[in-house]
Amino acid sequence: MDLKKIKEIHSKAPIYEALVKYKKARIVPFDVPGHKQGKGNPMLKEFLGEKCLSVDVNSMKPLDNLCHPVSVIKEAEELAADAFNAKNAFLIVNGTTAAVQAMVMSVCKKGDKIIMPRNVHRSAINALVISGAVPVYINPGVNKKLGIPLGMSVEDVKKAIEENKDAKAVLINNPTYYGICSNLKEITRIAHENNMYVLVDEAHGTHFYFGDNMPETAMSVGADMAAVSMHKTGGSLTQSSFLLLNCDIKPGYVRQIINLTQTTSGSYLLMASLDLARRDLMLNGKEIFKKVMSMAEYARTEINKIGGYYAFSSELIDGDEVFDFDRTKLSIFTRDIGLAGIEVYDILRDEYGIQIEFGDIANILAIISVGDRELTIERLISALYEIKRLHMKDKGGMFDHEYINPKVILTPQEAFYSEKLSIPMNESSGKICAEFVMCYPPGIPILAPGEKITREILEYINYAKEKGCFLTGTEDAKIENINVVNGK
Repeated sequence: MDLKKIKEIHSKAPIYEALVKYKKARIVPFDVPGHKQGKGNPMLKEFLGEKCLSVDVNSMKPLDNLCHPVSVIKEAEELAADAFNAKNAFLIVNGTTAAVQAMVMSVCKKGDKIIMPRNVHRSAINALVISGAVPVYINPGVNKKLGIPLGMSVEDVKKAIEENKDAKAVLINNPTYYGICSNLKEITRIAHENNMYVLVDEAHGTHFYFGDNMPETAMSVGADMAAVSMHKTGGSLTQSSFLLLNCDIKPGYVRQIINLTQTTSGSYLLMASLDLARRDLMLNGKEIFKKVMSMAEYARTEINKIGGYYAFSSELIDGDEVFDFDRTKLSIFTRDIGLAGIEVYDILRDEYGIQIEFGDIANILAIISVGDRELTIERLISALYEIKRLHMKDKGGMFDHEYINPKVILTPQEAFYSEKLSIPMNESSGKICAEFVMCYPPGIPILAPGEKITREILEYINYAKEKGCFLTGTEDAKIENINVVNGK
């Protein structure tokens, strides 16, 4: 399609346009929400603004209905499908979590196997708890220097498929939080040869579809479904996402699966933001992500000049477990200055007023987007220089890895719904975990339901606590006790 035709088609934003029309009509609201265009909550109106609250509305005929779109939402989804080169696209307002869960539940029922990397986001394992699908985990490779999990090896995928011919699907992270990409094309080919669906968690890969010289996308290699988190790098509001469908599954059935968990009161603010973000990326995406790439490359170069830090990139590519790298990601290894990533994260926020995406045991991640400016990039670089100068210490005794291979004993659903016993965390070695333990972000479980608790895992959890990681997932808010499967 030529540029003129693209601009003609994608200049439209049907949901946004319908909301503008609604506002001009000065409709008197005797429906929900109860704030009645902000009149009922002056403080909220002052905080968010009249323009925002005047279009925080409920479904009605002129504005369509997210659960069963027939007009403007349907048109917005058709435009999104065209933008991502998919057969169908669905607006998601429950976050990419809902999109990932809908993917899994669209192809797997109770007892069905699904092959996936163990370093998935908690949303994927939550889908197994809900659906009763059975995971066949592939342990990712690990970069021993950086301590980070990598992508899925093609040989490991082949082996998993050979040993589980009855699996329904293969799920792939593309990219990981750190920017690591697996060989999406080859894994898709092998899975399809074995009649398995390919599901791709592209929560951090929206920009792959719109920038130049980016890693391959799920849709470009013929994957069947993808969850794309528009709010992370695409410019829409937090919690808004797309689910892409590219295979023979009936879209009406996928809609039914989405509607099992997605709200019936879809936010028009979120939907309009998806509509406008798609429009902007189709019209300006190449320029936007050229700028983002340039800023990330500059920051990486300058940070590496400081010494002690390692802002890693495409030099990690090995054609297999690191098949490609997302160069817009600013992932930085910090352990050589004697500080855990979470310690640098805290210092940046508390002493320099800089909020980055996350810090873990050995790395930090700064998200670079079109909203950044050269001045803010320089501020981050200067702060990292000062942190090294003021806080650098001996790195002896630091934990040296982020990922520990799990020992899976029970399915996530079986363990989560089992009879549970709460015991002190430090007395749980040898037991079977019945809940999640994770640092958030990134939300990749250290322990998931059904996995054996080991001394090594407990040491990692205690170290993460000591360094200041924000731990979540357990019923016990203080993360001092853990639920284990009773009698196991």
